[in-house]
Amino acid sequence: MATVKIGNSIIGDGHPCYIVAEIGINHNGDIDIAKGLIDLAKFSGCKAVKFQKRTIDVVYTPEELAAPRESPFGNTNGDLKYGLEFELEEYQEIDRYCKEKNIPWFASCWDEGSVDFIDQFDVPCYKIASACLTDDNLLRHTRSRGKPLILSTGMSTLEQIDHAVDVLGKNDLVILHATSTYPAYYEEINLSVIRALK
Repeated sequence: MATVKIGNSIIGDGHPCYIVAEIGINHNGDIDIAKGLIDLAKFSGCKAVKFQKRTIDVVYTPEELAAPRESPFGNTNGDLKYGLEFELEEYQEIDRYCKEKNIPWFASCWDEGSVDFIDQFDVPCYKIASACLTDDNLLRHTRSRGKPLILSTGMSTLEQIDHAVDVLGKNDLVILHATSTYPAYYEEINLSVIRALK
């Protein structure tokens, strides 16, 4: 099996497990919480931390954003989505803080503009979210950055995964077996899929 180099780590057979702390949007729009999660990931021995980046008005329709939803940020789904989304100032602080703590970071980018945004930070790789696996244009745009890719496969059929691999190519590609239930029930995990993906 081929190996993939992400930062100073090698991923593949015969190499240690590469554990990434999923921060995503669990910072609740608060940079201090994000930094605390980075600290916890580093203390726990994680190799990297991962965030999520979305251009809200591209990823969501006006109707989805206008839908009622109570949150600390307001009364609509849009208020929540915008409230949770970090922008340039926060990502500059994440980049600085991760360098200070000597832990790599990267992001799942849900749209092409988000790939362009994150690209300014020279991250070691990109992750493609399960929900984006069938977006061929996003796959090609992310691949065009010339970085290793981590592809999540939750909710996907083997045919969809095969197609995504055809679009992305196999070089510098890590495929994750993912189960998109949180927490996952044991009977849904089906780790034997890892052999099939390999």
